Amino acid sequence: MTTELTQDPRPIFARALDQAEKQVAAVSPAELGNRTPCADYDVRELLGHVVSVLHKLVRVGNGDDARDVPDVIDGIADDGWASAFAQARAEVERVWADDEKLDRMVELPWATLPGRTALDAYTHEFTVHSWDLAHATRRLAGLDPDLGSRALDAFAKFAPPEARGEEGPFGPVVPVPDDADVYTRLAAYAGRRP
Repeated sequence: MTTELTQDPRPIFARALDQAEKQVAAVSPAELGNRTPCADYDVRELLGHVVSVLHKLVRVGNGDDARDVPDVIDGIADDGWASAFAQARAEVERVWADDEKLDRMVELPWATLPGRTALDAYTHEFTVHSWDLAHATRRLAGLDPDLGSRALDAFAKFAPPEARGEEGPFGPVVPVPDDADVYTRLAAYAGRRP
C-alpha cells in the first residue's frame, strides 16, 4: 500500500503552484499595497515571499543553502510579478524533475527533511498563501477545496496549536463556525482572521 510519505508529491505540488500562479497573475498594480491576513505582509511583500520560497526550493534542490535567499524578494516591477513567479516555478520544476532528489535529505531554514516531505510541506504553504492573496484581493471564488483539505490535515500534524509559541508563522487558532468552508477553517487554523 502506498502512503503519503512514499507517494510522489510533485503532482499535488504542481496543483498548489497552479493555484498560486493564478492568484499572482490576477494581482493588479493597484492591489499591491493591500493588507493581507499574513502578519506584516502587504500584497507586494507576500508576492515577494512566494517568489522567494520558489528560489529557496531551487537552492535546496541543488544542495545549496536556502538561507542565502531573503524571505521576501523585492525589486520586481509592479507588473512583473506573474513573470517572476512563472520563471522561478519553471526553475523549481526543472531542478525537482530528478526522482532521486525526492529521497535525498534537504536542509531547509526550519528543518532537515527528505525532499518529498519538503515539497509536501511547501504544497501546503502555497495553498495557504493562495488564500492570503485571494482574501487580500477579494478573489476567493475558485480555490481548490481538495488542496485546502489536504493543507488543513497537514497543518494539524506539523503545526498543532500546543506546539506554537510567540514566534513563528502561525498564530493561535482562531475560532470559526463548525460549518465554515475548508479555506476559512484552514486560515483560522493557521492563525489568520478570516
